[in-house]
Amino acid sequence: MPAGSSAAATNDGVEAGRTPGAVMNPAARAAALAGDPTCPMCGGLGYLRRDVPIDHPDFGRLEVCTCRLGEVRQQVHHRLFAMSNLQALQHLTFENFQPRGRVGLGPWQADSLERAYNQARQFSQTLNGWLLLQGKYGCGKTHLAAAIANFTVSLGVPTLFITVPDLLDALRFAYNDPESTFEERFEEIRTAPLLVMDDFGTQNATAWAQEKLFQIVNYRYINRLPLVVTTNLLLEQIEPRIRSRLEDPELVTSVVIQATDFRRPTDDAGHSELSSLAMHHEQTFSRFDDRSGERLPEADQRSLQNAMRQANDFAHHPDGWLVFTGPAACGKTFLAAAIANYRADLGQPPLFIMVSELLDHLRATFSPTSPVSLDRRFEEIRTAPLLILDDLGSQSNTPWAQEKLFQLFDYRYLLRLPTVITVTGLMENIDARLLSRLEDARLCTICPITVPNYRGMAKEPVKQGSKRTKPKK
Repeated sequence: MPAGSSAAATNDGVEAGRTPGAVMNPAARAAALAGDPTCPMCGGLGYLRRDVPIDHPDFGRLEVCTCRLGEVRQQVHHRLFAMSNLQALQHLTFENFQPRGRVGLGPWQADSLERAYNQARQFSQTLNGWLLLQGKYGCGKTHLAAAIANFTVSLGVPTLFITVPDLLDALRFAYNDPESTFEERFEEIRTAPLLVMDDFGTQNATAWAQEKLFQIVNYRYINRLPLVVTTNLLLEQIEPRIRSRLEDPELVTSVVIQATDFRRPTDDAGHSELSSLAMHHEQTFSRFDDRSGERLPEADQRSLQNAMRQANDFAHHPDGWLVFTGPAACGKTFLAAAIANYRADLGQPPLFIMVSELLDHLRATFSPTSPVSLDRRFEEIRTAPLLILDDLGSQSNTPWAQEKLFQLFDYRYLLRLPTVITVTGLMENIDARLLSRLEDARLCTICPITVPNYRGMAKEPVKQGSKRTKPKK
């Protein structure tokens, strides 16, 4: 039967045609809610109350009449667009996105960017499932998310594009909004036909905020509503209940963008801030001295040649673990850096770091002013696609340091992640748990370098009274 006008007038939170901040008077509100006066179903009221038994869950529930469905959809479309602030992001489209990034981006980084671009375009065409875009600041996540939103809006799909801090602010402000209730605003957000949540993880993680975000994500998960999430966080850093939804492979397509900050074109190497490879940029295979002119013992010479051959092979095809052992200044670090520089030139910069500095970086996270947590820093190190650990054994062997190194080694050992390690001194001096991983011949290749310390070729003395001759050009 037709609903009463008083009930109908309170069901819709925001009406089409009103200006932001304006409160509609009762007459104007009733006019905005009115349906078609000639409608045989509602008689012009615009709403119906279902004719069901009193014990039915829908008893007393109001529904929009079919004569108003198109108008209601248009109202929702306008409200979500206004809340999205997409007007300021209309320039972010698929057409002006560079799928391979700027000139000079390494192939590995460009491939990840192009993969994200292709997944975003496909998602915008189907709106099937969820799309999770991960990556550092400036890598293109927000551009792709906004491009999806702008494309779907152009098709008439009501879309809410909003950063997570703004989303939470919109909910907080709804408590004092004279035009709509908190419940109406919350329902509008979680039921949006397409929801794009940008910068997930930058919000103030209060208990209230975590709970509201979970309720939104969980509702869309249960009802399989399309969702796009961008974040610079690792999955391990996201609240466990939400993370479990984002890890569902049947629903979620996850893409990690490895590209560097597009807004900083001079930073095109893509090195981790932890990496010290820049200090070793001149240590390449072409500059390596095989010391053939030093008349070294044949066995020593062979050990150096074998180490260089193993390093070259690993640089071309990183697989398993490669360990260089030997005295100080025998060439271990040089070969490890040569591997790193070769991979960096291919656009796949590894994490090159001394073991003692690695532990210092982890300890630095204990400071209250540290911008990153211990978990995030450790995760960055242990999951590096290629990790090069220089000077194992020189670190302070406190119980904490030993435990962290074992956790690092064990993780990469179990996942068979490519790793290069240099060891000064005897292998027997290494912690027994680490040594057990290094001695596994199925994964690890050990290259002992037996040559003495490298001090360079001695210069010929200049005889007193003789003149130096200029080198021929």
